[in-house]
Amino acid sequence: MTRRDFINSTSASYASLLAWGMLPAAPASALNLPANGQNKDGKGRKVIILGAGLAGMTAAYELGKLGYDCTVLEARARSGGRVWTVRGGTQESEMNGGPAQTCTFANGLYFNGGAARIPHHHQITLQYCRELGVPLEIFNGANESAYLYNDGGTGDLANRRMRISDYHNDMRGYTSELLAKALDQSSLDQQLTKEDVEKLIDFLKNEGDLNTAHLYKGTNRRGYKSKSDPGAGNAPGTITDPYGLTDLLRSGFMQPVFYNVGDYAYEQQTTLLQPVGGMDAIPKALEKKLAGKIIFSAPVTELRKTENGVRVVYQKAGKSVEVTGEFCVCALPLPMLKNLESDLSGTVKRAADFIPYMKTGKIGLQFKRRFWEEDDGIYGGISRTNMDINQIWYPSFGLQGPKGVLIGYYNFYSRAEAVGAMTIPEREKMAMTQGAKIHPQYPAEFENSFSLAWHRIPFSGGGWAVYDDAIRKKYYPSLLEPDDNIYFAGEHTTYLTAWMAGAFTSARRTVESIHARVGEYTKK
Repeated sequence: MTRRDFINSTSASYASLLAWGMLPAAPASALNLPANGQNKDGKGRKVIILGAGLAGMTAAYELGKLGYDCTVLEARARSGGRVWTVRGGTQESEMNGGPAQTCTFANGLYFNGGAARIPHHHQITLQYCRELGVPLEIFNGANESAYLYNDGGTGDLANRRMRISDYHNDMRGYTSELLAKALDQSSLDQQLTKEDVEKLIDFLKNEGDLNTAHLYKGTNRRGYKSKSDPGAGNAPGTITDPYGLTDLLRSGFMQPVFYNVGDYAYEQQTTLLQPVGGMDAIPKALEKKLAGKIIFSAPVTELRKTENGVRVVYQKAGKSVEVTGEFCVCALPLPMLKNLESDLSGTVKRAADFIPYMKTGKIGLQFKRRFWEEDDGIYGGISRTNMDINQIWYPSFGLQGPKGVLIGYYNFYSRAEAVGAMTIPEREKMAMTQGAKIHPQYPAEFENSFSLAWHRIPFSGGGWAVYDDAIRKKYYPSLLEPDDNIYFAGEHTTYLTAWMAGAFTSARRTVESIHARVGEYTKK
């Protein structure tokens, strides 16, 4: 295993390098550069930007501050790209003959079909939320009240839901007990002094909630039996009984799908945040800053180099339209770039051809009442399972409202590809059938759904760029350098793939590169 493989397998590459002091932190303040976007005639230098996702719009926003004349071409009728909030009235037709969907969620209900959370240490994302006036609220990602469910197992704990807190507390208790027993047998005497052992055992006693005999027997950390919570008078409450260690080991919850690495991943550590009212509040705020600069429903068909800059051809109302500029910022996802007629360099074309994108999908399910809150006491968080639905996400907004939308599946790779190949009714049926094994309230409370498969969404072609060591080394460098007067931006040009911070960081990098190049012009 190479060092890069180790980094990629244990945490997000950028996050690990940042934590180890091997990369500078993302900028956390407004971009402050001297204006140099006007030519000798006092007119703004023309920049054509492909894509009104976060990277494209941020590049236009920052270049506009410097005096450049930007035009943003967006194939969709909306901004945001993969920052997409699905709510009542949302329409989409997937590629390859996918049927049209129109979302019928009740007013005020939604789910984020793409980007869904902001880590507290993605300072560049938080900076743009401050600068653009986008209010934030807490996103509850790790909730121990959510469930684990192992389908198809043979142990006593298979085919039944288990609170994440029960599993974690019991496993923490038993492993602490086993280590305490090993210490009591003096097996670590060579490494630890007597005082060291005493301190470690004391830690384990508290960490695992062991009794005076250093045994785990279950405590009130696990909670109380149904209708037996502590109350007034003579009601101390009845503590739940722990599961047996061998039952837990044979439960199936040791499968990788149940590993708790998500809670430990750098980007998913608390505190997580989300915009009030949906993640699309961020692209909408950028869109307001670019009034008159974005041409919607304008898919690009050609990208050409000229003697003095670039020439772009796009479709509008069934007709071909041509626009020229001094520079181009290409912020298209690579699956879209590789289908573009262009005279880009061979290295860039190969990068577009061979850098894979994540296959991933989600479904939003609307229910008549928020039974996960009322019946199960789950407010935000994620349940995990080995079934095709993979995860159930509970909303962190609209708590105790009359209705609610939860994400009924969020899956990846071959599982997402298989589910994405289903018809829309088949996806709904699958989500309902499997979800009902965790929440039997599903059938009685269900109202409607909206599903998506990112690898089938037009003008996206996938969730995010997926690099391994070989692909990063071979193809990534070509995206960092301009191809004559064509520059590249987007999460795929960063180590922050799959995160909005990647889009923001890439846009700033591109703006700074164009700014420096124009600065060299003016010196001559």
